[in-house]
Amino acid sequence: MHHVVRRPFLRQILHRSYSMSLPYATEKQVAVAAVRRACHLTSSVFNKLVKNETLTKGDKSPVTVGDYAAQAVISTILHHAFPSDFIVGEEDAAELREESGAGLRDRIIALANEALTGELGLGDNVEWGIGPGQEKTTEQLLDAIDRGNHPGGRTGRMWTIDPIDGTKGFLRGEQYAVCLSLIVDAQVQLGVIGCPNLLVDPAEPDLGRGVIFVAAKGHGAEQMRLSGANPTPLKIPSILPSEFSFLESVEAAHSSHSFNDRVSTLLNITHSPVRMDSQAKYGCLARGQGAAYLRMPTGVGYREKIWDHAPGTILVEEAGGVVTDSRGLPLDFGLGRTLGENFGVIAGGLGVHARVLEAVQTAGTEQEAKAKA
Repeated sequence: MHHVVRRPFLRQILHRSYSMSLPYATEKQVAVAAVRRACHLTSSVFNKLVKNETLTKGDKSPVTVGDYAAQAVISTILHHAFPSDFIVGEEDAAELREESGAGLRDRIIALANEALTGELGLGDNVEWGIGPGQEKTTEQLLDAIDRGNHPGGRTGRMWTIDPIDGTKGFLRGEQYAVCLSLIVDAQVQLGVIGCPNLLVDPAEPDLGRGVIFVAAKGHGAEQMRLSGANPTPLKIPSILPSEFSFLESVEAAHSSHSFNDRVSTLLNITHSPVRMDSQAKYGCLARGQGAAYLRMPTGVGYREKIWDHAPGTILVEEAGGVVTDSRGLPLDFGLGRTLGENFGVIAGGLGVHARVLEAVQTAGTEQEAKAKA
């Protein structure tokens, strides 16, 4: 008797076999799982703490709790899956190890363990230190946070973690992102950006909120729901000059709005900029919201952190776009924990980027002339 293999099932098997044979396929699976748990954790922190506490980042606020706990979760998962890899993280646990930090420490440990011990979801693996019964000790979680103290550099495998990118957006209940990237020999190979508050589809608000953006070098970009379901490829669409608009930071202290306004004037852009916090801007650009992301620092000597741009850079590039600094130079992720002398960030589709870069350089020349006058 001959058995007939149903074609949809066969396609599923073939797809799984093909996807797992791709470079960094396991890293992608681990990274998505880590970001997903950190997204649920940060959403929980907002619902439990932000709504009940009127605090700021400077006084041990929910942002601080969420930052530490999310980094502990992501670092724990990465260490179980890839124990030899280095981690470049935003936080360290020195303050939490002091007696004065006991209250904050207990809250962080409880939240991290709650996230780590949640039921296994799509693509999860118990060998990554997650699932019911996988509680970690206080010391294990503090060590996980401290594992993020790697200085970065030109060679080797390292992960960058930004546990809550866009702290003010997080506190407002607006846009923030949980960001993770894998850098190998100074080249970003994988980027994952979780955006719990971002609409799945701006054209269909009823579909709800919560997406994860994923990109792997040479294998494209995609968006999926927080559960990992419904992955869809992303490609930056062609945008007519008459439809141009910028994506930019909400906070004028983070990016010069006045400079961006001058660039808009030079390009005859009439649409208002779309302002949001965090690397969610990179995700929106990759799926066609806005023509370009423009970030021009307001302070002299300011240096961007690699974790603020590594995931977004590969996402935009794999969606068919270009990311450079204001001089047209590629971002250099091999200099340490910062981007060094890279000044400003311009991201956009192939045709858009060149036009924006030219306008940025014209506006920069004007600015320098005014300063000398």
